[in-house]
Amino acid sequence: MRKILIVGAGQSGLQLALGLQSQGYEVTLMSNRTADEIRSGRVMSTQCMFHTALQHERDLGLNFWESQAPDIEGVGVSVAGPDSARVIDWVGRLDNHAQSVDQRVKMAGWMETFAQRGGQLVIHGAAVGDLDYFARAYDLVLVSAGKGELVSMFERDPERSPYAAPQRALAVAYVHGLGPRPEHPEFDAVRCNLVPGVGELFVMPTLTTSGRADILFWEGVPGGPLDVFQGVKDPDEHLSLTLGLLEKFLPWEYARATKAELTDAGGTLAGRYAPTVRKPVGRLPGGGLVLGVADVVVANDPITGQGSNSASKCAAAYLAAIVEHGDRPFDEAWMRATFERYWQTARHVTKWTNAMLAPPPEHVLTLLGAAGDLQPVADRFAGGFNDPADFEAYFYDPARAEAYLAEVAGA
Repeated sequence: MRKILIVGAGQSGLQLALGLQSQGYEVTLMSNRTADEIRSGRVMSTQCMFHTALQHERDLGLNFWESQAPDIEGVGVSVAGPDSARVIDWVGRLDNHAQSVDQRVKMAGWMETFAQRGGQLVIHGAAVGDLDYFARAYDLVLVSAGKGELVSMFERDPERSPYAAPQRALAVAYVHGLGPRPEHPEFDAVRCNLVPGVGELFVMPTLTTSGRADILFWEGVPGGPLDVFQGVKDPDEHLSLTLGLLEKFLPWEYARATKAELTDAGGTLAGRYAPTVRKPVGRLPGGGLVLGVADVVVANDPITGQGSNSASKCAAAYLAAIVEHGDRPFDEAWMRATFERYWQTARHVTKWTNAMLAPPPEHVLTLLGAAGDLQPVADRFAGGFNDPADFEAYFYDPARAEAYLAEVAGA
């Protein structure tokens, strides 16, 4: 059976490794940390996975935590006015629930499952030189480690990457003790709070190492009042800053956060990166080729919550392409075609995410305002988190937006 090496044990790398393993491939997975080190380490991300991405996990029988994670039934949008009052506030209902599982829980569990099923797990931080050696021993090498030296093998694609610098400063805190939104205590929703010119706060229920929790996730415009987390090492100081900014900019969220406590000492994260699309094929010094996976080749800002969704969809697309290819060589033409197959989905995510990073045009503000009065508009916007391709129909073009709102209002 064909031998495949996957470097990187995140959502895409592990999902792909387990999928290939279930199809009988001989898979080696390289991770720079053990399952125990991941489980006891720092949080790695925010993640809210919507129906299509969750279904890819279900199809492989990997939805181990579905009965434990809170069901997220909606996506809410609130916009703060100049006096920190809400000028827009609504929630759209999802057709199918979303869920968030702390990647420390999921990646550690999946890694142990991969090893238990007979997969070869190598704990080693891979460098380009290592891959140069391994490429000769494997039919295909996939790189799904989205940070570090390996990413430099993949050339930035300027035509698909409008931003050269980070567009947001990111700060995450996992907490216990957050109260429900009083207007909808009966169901869980992701809450997107927009502070024009300043940044965004996302609040999402999750399952973490200590059970049910919530994620407070600030996205600050660089150099602005939310850009204060760089260099903060103390988790308690990080939480204190998070809550202070809530009190100043989003008092309605602060009102339910007064008893919030960090889930654990590893429950905070801060950083920033430039949204970048890269060319999918990396060339090794010895002439071998490697294929980039998920955020190695398409790294979007997390403002639209698509990272783990895109990773799941990429892994599913690559799995299908590998299986369909049979015994033919995994050459450069196949690698490029496989990436383009994924890009047909990913391009909609990139377009939407890059649009959300820019100041909203007038017609988008009109759409967001109308969703407070027209529930179908709110529901459709929420549904776009599962299928961002739908935004093409009404979100980007002022004339289409106007026609869509007239149609809904008329109905």
